[in-house]
Order: sequence, then structure tokens, then C-alpha cells
Amino acid sequence: MHRLNDPHGRIPLLRRGFLAILLCSPLALCVQALQPITASTPQAEKKGKEYTINVDVNLVVLHATVLDKKGRMVNDLHQDDFRVFEDGAPQKLSVFSHADIPVTMGIVIDDSGSMKQKRESVNAAALTFAKTSNPQDQVFVVNFNDVYYLDTPGDFASNIEDLRSALDKIDSRGGTALYDAVYASLDHLKLGNRDKKVLLIITDGEDNASRYTFDELLARAQKSNAVIYTIGLLGSEEPGGLFKIRGGEAHRAAKVLEKLAEATGGEPYFPRALDEVESTCRQVARDIRNQYTLAYYPSNAKKDGSFRNVRVDAFLPRSKAKLLVRTRAAQLW
Repeated sequence: MHRLNDPHGRIPLLRRGFLAILLCSPLALCVQALQPITASTPQAEKKGKEYTINVDVNLVVLHATVLDKKGRMVNDLHQDDFRVFEDGAPQKLSVFSHADIPVTMGIVIDDSGSMKQKRESVNAAALTFAKTSNPQDQVFVVNFNDVYYLDTPGDFASNIEDLRSALDKIDSRGGTALYDAVYASLDHLKLGNRDKKVLLIITDGEDNASRYTFDELLARAQKSNAVIYTIGLLGSEEPGGLFKIRGGEAHRAAKVLEKLAEATGGEPYFPRALDEVESTCRQVARDIRNQYTLAYYPSNAKKDGSFRNVRVDAFLPRSKAKLLVRTRAAQLW
């Protein structure tokens, strides 16, 4: 499957991830696989401008974006303005925070043949997105066509020039192994030690080269603690730069991106033109930086390997008007 004569001399992500896992201790792997946040006591601490959340592994942690009826972010709520339910049963919040906490983040970009004329604009947008990051973020870049490559040196970029160089490793040709690239990127997120995990995916078409199926990828995403944002440059580009989604392939690709994002508490975006990608990336960055962190110990402590439905309600303090909350809709136990 992997192309050995890569023009940039890159190593496929699968190999690098495998080598990194071999170098991890068994204890570290177990801790990373259990929950997104691992420590001993539930509390949120502020150290200078860096927020760290320390909690027990049994705590369910949710990252929530709150919007009013006009789609504007609401950033002045307090713990008492939220209600959390698991399988319909109310849950008591043990941790509440509204802060720009550091994230482990992957930028996953389609580099198939159809992206050739789009990559310059996409790279500029992705770089803008990365520049908005918290100084404590851990960021990596994966470029994929029918093969997927980790193009940041080491596990994560150490500076903006590393990111720029990774984005510039363009070889736009071949097919679209979207599912394989995202699956591998979800695994690579485990190598980070930030409390919050995020993937940003940018693609322009339907998968046609993966070993994994979409159902396998969706199950993997649901079991992860990652929030996935997707940007689809789908359909044909009309005069004036507008993308028109026509035909089965574009519609199927849109459904895939929607399901991935919505299952993990993220958001799918479908810019109408290539020059809207940068503003879309800025919007994603604002979303990541302005989320509430809510956490609770489940009243049902049984761990039976089942998914439980999670619902978060939020209300304006004075009017008690209900707000729109976007977060992960299910939790694996």
C-alpha cells in the first residue's frame, strides 16, 4: 500500500506511529487509552496563562460550544447555567471551566490529484489556523493521497516553520485514502499529553483508496476522545469560485464529513468558494478556543462496554432561554 519512492523522502505515518508506540512504556499506553485526562483529583488549575485540568480516570469530560439562536458564541455562562444528562439521568458536575486550554491537534489534508489547484489556498488557511494556537499546543500535519504521511519532524512541530515546511510537502496525485489517514491520525493523537484532542480534516472528495471502512473509522472516532472538525471542498468549482455539490459522490462525501464531526462534538463546514477556506479555519480556531469544559462522575458506574447518550443543556442566566450546545453525544463505558 505504501509508496516507497516518495519524492520528499517521507516515512508513512503508519510506520512512524508504530515506531513511536514501541518506544512508549506499557503504563503510558494504558493511561492514554483509558480517558482523555488522567490524574488524581478533580480540579481546574491556572498556572500563568496555561490551564491544566487534573481528574480521576473515571470522570467523563466534555468540551462544549454554546451558541445563541443567531449562531453567536455565548461565553459568559456559569456552572449553574448548565444541565448534564446521561441516558436521561441528571448528572452532577464535578469540574467546570471556561478557558483556552492547550490541545493536541492534528491537521489532516487531502493531497490527491484533484487538490492540486487548491493546495496553495488550503496551505495558507491551515497556517493561519495554526498561528491562532495556544503556545502550549502540540500540533502535527498529515498529508494524504493514497498514502498518508506525518510531515512534521518528530511527533509534533516545534515551531511555525516546522508547520510551514510540513504543509509545503505537496505531491498532489493519486487517490483519496481519507479513512486510513484519519484512523492513523486518531492513533497519533494518543502520543500527545494535552487534555484536549482535536483533528481538523480538509478534503475535496470521497474516499476511494482506504483499507478501513467508514463504519470502522466512525467506531474508532466514537471511542476516541477527539473532537473532529471537517472542511469539505466538494463538488465542481463553478465560475466565480462557487462549489456546487452535484451527484452521488459529492453527497456521499458530505455525509461522511458530517457524521464524523457530529459524532465527536465537532462541526462540518462546506465553504462556497476556495477563498472562504481561511475564514472557515479562523472560525474553527475560535470554536476550539472558546469551549466550556464540563466533567462528571456517572451516577451509573457500571462499565459494560456500551455507549450512553449524553445531553448538555444550557440556559441564559436571566431569561432562562435555552441555548444550543454542541458536544459529544455519546460516551463509551
